[in-house]
Amino acid sequence: MAGGRRAAGLALGWGCCLLLCCAAASKLEVSTPAVVEVEIGGTARIECNFYIPENDSYTYIDWFYVSAGPGEDRVRLCHITDGEVVKEDTDYKERLSVGEDKALSISKVSVQDVRTFVCQVGAGSSGVGENRTELRVYKVPETPEIEPNSAGISVHSSDIPQIARCVSKNSFPPPNITWHKNGQPLQLEENEVKYTRTRESSGLYTVTSTMFNPVTREDRDSQYHCTVHYWLRGQRHALESQKVKITVFYPAEHLTLQVVPSSSLVKEGDNVKLVCESDGNPPPVFSFYKRELEDKWQDLSSLTEYDNGILNLHGVNKSSSGLYRCQSLDLDDMTQLEKDVELVVNYIEGVHVKMEPSSPLQEGDSVTLSCNAHSPVALDYQWRDEKGKKVAEGNQLFLSNLTFETSNNFICKVVAPSVPGLEQSKEVSVAVQGKPRIVAISSPLYVRQDEVVTLTCKAIAFPRPSVHWSVNGTAHEYIDNQHVASNLTVRVSHDLLRAGAMCRVSNALGASEKHIQLLDQKTTPESQGVIIVAIIVAILVVAVLGAVIYFLHKKGKIPCGRTGKQDITRPEARKDKIVVEVKSDKLPEEAGLLQGANGEKRPAADQVGRGVGHCP
Repeated sequence: MAGGRRAAGLALGWGCCLLLCCAAASKLEVSTPAVVEVEIGGTARIECNFYIPENDSYTYIDWFYVSAGPGEDRVRLCHITDGEVVKEDTDYKERLSVGEDKALSISKVSVQDVRTFVCQVGAGSSGVGENRTELRVYKVPETPEIEPNSAGISVHSSDIPQIARCVSKNSFPPPNITWHKNGQPLQLEENEVKYTRTRESSGLYTVTSTMFNPVTREDRDSQYHCTVHYWLRGQRHALESQKVKITVFYPAEHLTLQVVPSSSLVKEGDNVKLVCESDGNPPPVFSFYKRELEDKWQDLSSLTEYDNGILNLHGVNKSSSGLYRCQSLDLDDMTQLEKDVELVVNYIEGVHVKMEPSSPLQEGDSVTLSCNAHSPVALDYQWRDEKGKKVAEGNQLFLSNLTFETSNNFICKVVAPSVPGLEQSKEVSVAVQGKPRIVAISSPLYVRQDEVVTLTCKAIAFPRPSVHWSVNGTAHEYIDNQHVASNLTVRVSHDLLRAGAMCRVSNALGASEKHIQLLDQKTTPESQGVIIVAIIVAILVVAVLGAVIYFLHKKGKIPCGRTGKQDITRPEARKDKIVVEVKSDKLPEEAGLLQGANGEKRPAADQVGRGVGHCP
């Protein structure tokens, strides 16, 4: 029983479903997209799909657009039958085309194409069906341009100042613009933003947004930008402008005054700048003063560079030290600020050298040099000789066993180590007095009679000495520190050669003299010795030669003959034998030195006639 009811229920359900489906399938259905979006200048394609019951074919297909206006007037674009497509004479005729699937294509779309299009299908007994599509066009806006307020904004402005202006060009439909400060969106009141929308002849929109907002001194570093928002295919997109800053005017709250270079390094002769700076914008008007006696202030505006807060002091000295003041005046609200700084000019003065004992110094004495100076900073002392060589450190220099050769000029160099370049020097002369001392003469001097010669005498002394010669001539003197040199040009006479010359050097403390000996070059013992040596050498040479001849004779190397002179030659077959010919060119008295075999002296002629040809 229950099974029978369930089967009857299922049959009834399936029957109802079949009835509804058949009813739905018996109606002509047309489908098109609800919205089609295309970029301006592109091609819009609107598809039209339809279903005809019992697989019947369509009779015609018409495409329409709905004109703007209070009514819904339709304008047919084209009529499609099974065999042909007929385009109506409309503005779309040249831009319209129909595909094989009966889709409508419109090229080069513009903002005027924003409207509703209708696809209508006729199918005879199945009736007429249609559907509609809304065509939307768009143009992506250009990157927005932002223009900050170029005049500057005061924090004391009574009105809400304009911050910047943002412009978005060539978009469709018109976009929205929002504002951001330091990356954060601004929630602006109605009176803080102003919109302007302009439709160009092309149909595209230019949108301008001007933003107004109060500012504070902190906004001098703030960055502003605008963002353009637009919709595309159901999604929101955005384009951002570049970030800009604005000029904010605000009064100074703090003032600084400093010495350049640092006051601790300033020395006499330096060029110094006093730099006054404030944290206001624009910079205030600066004035400089220096405190004088009785708390009076000297106006230094004439030394100030125009409106830049710098006071120039050239070639400062000790009197430039003191208290300086910078005063600022804000012309916006007439507020004043002051700042003081102490300028200390480092110096070295009063450098002097004391010598003990201060009485005139003699050779062999000792002396102590003491150097002192005054300065607000610690000082170091160095001693250098007249050639610049450092000889000692400290403010005292001790010199012992003084001589004329001791450097007579010393320099005390005073240096401030904490202030580079700060130094002073003092030179002192140490004069060693005494009678002259002759240090060089040209003696002995080898000369010839009637020869012109130069006699030289060099001495050292202080005070400066004078040089006198015992003979007449032309004298020339040369001075080098405490040395004096005299050159005397004379002709050698018999008396001068015999007696020599005397050089006498004298000053207020005494005199010294020395004798210059002149020797004749022809009769000097040295020349006699040379002659004797030459004679001895000649005798030795002759003796050695005689011994060689005697040796060769004993060995039979020299043949003997009866004639006075033997011609000794080498036969052609005996070219390897040694032949010696001895001739004597000695004078008769020198030839007498040759001895015979028995020790007798023989005349030279006899020796020549017989000495070679005769054999004992």
